Amino acid sequence: MGYRDVKFSEGSVFLVSGGAGFIGSNICDALIDMGYTVRCLDDLSTGKYENIEHLERNDRFTFIKGDIRNMDTCMEACEGVDYVLNQAAWGSVPRSIEMPLLYEEINIRGTLNMMEAARKCGVKKFVYASSSSVYGDSTTLPKKEGQEGKVISPYALTKKVDEEYGRLYKELYGLDTYGLRYFNVFGRRQNPDGMYAAVIPKFIKQLLHGEVPTINGDGRQSRDFTYIDNVIEANLRACQASSEAAGQAYNIGAGGRLFLIDIYNYLCKALDKDVEPIYGPARKGDVRDSNADISKARELLGYDPEYDFEKGIALAIDWYKEYLK
Repeated sequence: MGYRDVKFSEGSVFLVSGGAGFIGSNICDALIDMGYTVRCLDDLSTGKYENIEHLERNDRFTFIKGDIRNMDTCMEACEGVDYVLNQAAWGSVPRSIEMPLLYEEINIRGTLNMMEAARKCGVKKFVYASSSSVYGDSTTLPKKEGQEGKVISPYALTKKVDEEYGRLYKELYGLDTYGLRYFNVFGRRQNPDGMYAAVIPKFIKQLLHGEVPTINGDGRQSRDFTYIDNVIEANLRACQASSEAAGQAYNIGAGGRLFLIDIYNYLCKALDKDVEPIYGPARKGDVRDSNADISKARELLGYDPEYDFEKGIALAIDWYKEYLK
């Protein structure tokens, strides 16, 4: 299946907020390739202009440099739009612990501004990025919607609040909202640099450059690593979901469970490296184990992930080999 099978009416207009980021820019690419009109809104605080620069040559693409904390900017961006795919947020659990006020401003108030602008502009569907971090300290596996624990980071709390606003905007105002709880997304364009970089691109870069990676904790923490094209599919399927399925949040993963040390060993083998990692302290606020039950997204959104870990990681490694030359 995959996202290329999803069709919209000719002339459909999409707004991708956070469209210069890792996930957002890949969504922009997909929509332009499929022939639709795309607006990208990004303040470039964590996104990169180089991720969307190649799209500027296309007359169906418009880049708006702006901040979702500014309501006027959100209104301008949503005017005449059919579908909003809100990827604009600051990620990273550790950084949220250091900067809780900023996370509240961007991830809660910014998302609320976007929902309100979408409502006022008569947008058909509002799809927004949530996170598997909302499961908090729950030890139940696989993670299933409705079985959340207590959140353990400011980042997770912002996403939980976004989901509550999503529910309210459906119930009170009739805006069709769909929250997508991403499970450890990886793939092309994910930033390998900086202290808050995600683990897969960071490990790949370090191994390619002959550095010794550090694993936080004992390496036995588990994740449901999800390739970027599965996430593109989930966003587009949500845009076509029924109104009855709106006002809810959905797990978006691959449905697998992989231990961090196994991922590390897999990358070493794929890159022909023999490097013993360093083990550092576990990171505060990190969920120990993560594995998505995706049956609700399958049933109500028609989500059917095309890429398992092996298929996705092979493509990701090829991309980084080229990118990191």
